[in-house]
Amino acid sequence: MDGKPTLLIVDDEKPTREGLRAALEDRFEVYLAEDVATATDLLERERFDVVLTDYRLPREDGLKLVDRAKRLTRPPICILMTAYGSEELVSRAFSENRIDDYIRKGISLEEIEMRIARALKRQQLEVENESLHIQLDERFGLEHLIGQSPPMIEVFDIVRQVAPTPATVLIQGESGTGKELVAKAIHRLSTRSRMPLVAVHCAALAPSLLESELFGHEKGAFTGAHERRIGRFEQANGGTLFLDEIGDIDAGTQVKLLRVLGERTFERVGSNKTISVDVRLIAATNRDLARLVRDGAFREDLYFRMRVVELWLPPLRERLGDVPLLALHFLREIAKDYGKPVTDFTADAMEALVRYSWPANVRELRNAIEGAVALCRSERIGLRDLPVNVRGQGGGIGAGPSAKAVLDHKDLTVKEAEKQLIMRALEEHHGNRTLAAKKIGMSRRTLHRKLHDYHLGGF
Repeated sequence: MDGKPTLLIVDDEKPTREGLRAALEDRFEVYLAEDVATATDLLERERFDVVLTDYRLPREDGLKLVDRAKRLTRPPICILMTAYGSEELVSRAFSENRIDDYIRKGISLEEIEMRIARALKRQQLEVENESLHIQLDERFGLEHLIGQSPPMIEVFDIVRQVAPTPATVLIQGESGTGKELVAKAIHRLSTRSRMPLVAVHCAALAPSLLESELFGHEKGAFTGAHERRIGRFEQANGGTLFLDEIGDIDAGTQVKLLRVLGERTFERVGSNKTISVDVRLIAATNRDLARLVRDGAFREDLYFRMRVVELWLPPLRERLGDVPLLALHFLREIAKDYGKPVTDFTADAMEALVRYSWPANVRELRNAIEGAVALCRSERIGLRDLPVNVRGQGGGIGAGPSAKAVLDHKDLTVKEAEKQLIMRALEEHHGNRTLAAKKIGMSRRTLHRKLHDYHLGGF
């Protein structure tokens, strides 16, 4: 944000307008309006960061002004001021996400300034999250990190904050949720991005081999060691080492790993020479490390050393609202690789995808789309092209809500399917945008933007 944020104050009482301007003009570039018509004219000529408007105005109320402001290409933060008698109506407008905040007339100027600053900060974080998503898309391709649901927005926020730091990160989540992809994102957005990212899948190696893999060995250190081997820590020097399935390493390797994290030194197997390294460690596991610690299978000191920053990846069943986005991306990617003119999904196919619980998460979804592209004989993937367990009536263990509640039975593009999903969720919750957003796994601000994009302002 360049310079001072711009603030439009709308109130029909001149003393109130002037008093607010005097209190806020040090931090904001302030404009004044006495009614909706004047404010609307200003909104058409200037871009505002914040609109602070009284609810009770001559001829038209402040909510009418807010609705107009929210239809702008870059809508401002809208805060409604209310006097006694209209609190219930304004509170309902807030719960429906029509306004960003509301304040009662008579509160202190310091409180008003704090509420505006808080709203601006929240907006800035959301913009940064969206910017991070774009950065990740550009660096890695959309298949790596896709989502607009609140759990994924939280993941993007943590990645954005932790990436520039040297902090050790522990990524936890079920298999197939994309832990390695998040590790790559953290590395590529870090100051070490020009240095190597080295990955080791700990569960794939026997304990004796894992120690050599990580720390290297000298010639003759053990039977079969015919020459010196440089370990993964040395290979990752200056960069990042990603240890996948960290919960599967043996007790001896845990001890050596703890020392590396604490002292940044180690010895190769069969050597007494101490080697120093500068490596950022990112670890991942699908196991409950806290339980392993309680059971004595994992060192408590190593556990706490690794979880400087802890990041949990949500399973796909907890963000089913992201399924249409993921499915469309995988479809485009795989159809291109296969050289097939498959471009979309039929309604019943999309219904099955949204309904299914995806126990193996994003990896399972991609495999399902790949199989469907291989079998598809038209331009749209149909229900019969999907795996039997996905198209089955039960939808699998822990299946999500029936997609019949969110999709019409006609051939839809993914955007149309998303529009139908939003409409049905709003209808089900009688226009309550907060509850509708929660049902389909979107933030309230994302839902508001979608309503604008799909011209659904009547909800």
